[in-house]
Amino acid sequence: MPKAPNAPESATPPADLPASYEAALAELEQLVARLDAGQLPLDQLLAGYRRGAALLAFCRERLQAVEQQVQLLDGDTLKPWNPAG
Repeated sequence: MPKAPNAPESATPPADLPASYEAALAELEQLVARLDAGQLPLDQLLAGYRRGAALLAFCRERLQAVEQQVQLLDGDTLKPWNPAG
């Protein structure tokens, strides 16, 4: 199915990346558990490491984008997070 010509590139992630930060984090956690188990053959370890690196980059980009939005909302002053209030 062709993309709409006016759709922004960042509207949907590439097919090999999760649709959300939460999905990427969940997949990354599962991947780390499989890698830590030490039961994968070498080629699968390498593929898992590459996938993990891609997921980590995806998560970092999403977090950075959110941080930039928060800075805009707070007038370029990033305030420390205080969960108590």
